[in-house]
Amino acid sequence: MVAFVPTMKPLDKDKTEKAETKAEEKSVEAAPIVEEKIDFSNVEIEPLFQDQVDFDTFSKSDFRAVKVKECEAVKKSKKLLKFVLDDGTGVDRVILSGIHEYYEPEELVGKTCIAITNLPPRAMMGIDSCGMLLSAIHEEEGEEKLHLLMVDDHIPAGAKLY
Repeated sequence: MVAFVPTMKPLDKDKTEKAETKAEEKSVEAAPIVEEKIDFSNVEIEPLFQDQVDFDTFSKSDFRAVKVKECEAVKKSKKLLKFVLDDGTGVDRVILSGIHEYYEPEELVGKTCIAITNLPPRAMMGIDSCGMLLSAIHEEEGEEKLHLLMVDDHIPAGAKLY
């Protein structure tokens, strides 16, 4: 005697098959990700400071993730960029940074950077700069290179760094 067990067809079988087909098509279209190899053999970095900072002094620095809302070149300055930043407080923060040699303003809008937010305001070219954006510098084949520290865009404005 053969037992017959009825099976039910899923109601969304057609949708599932279509979704699987689309997923297969997308995976065929995706190009492989190739990681760029970077040669650091010609890179020179500054020596580490010999002076030590006690933890209480260090902990007074307020490092925050900031989102670049606007960025523009400062008139009459070859070096300065004016950043309007979201620091999570609901009030725009303006920071000036002398990195125009390395970046064009439009390429920085929308990026998430790191800033020290509790420095006293400093006037530059008649504009108060309220903080400092962090950058990494090194020398490569006799030329200074600068990279503004940018982090994952999933980090919200105002997130504190420890």
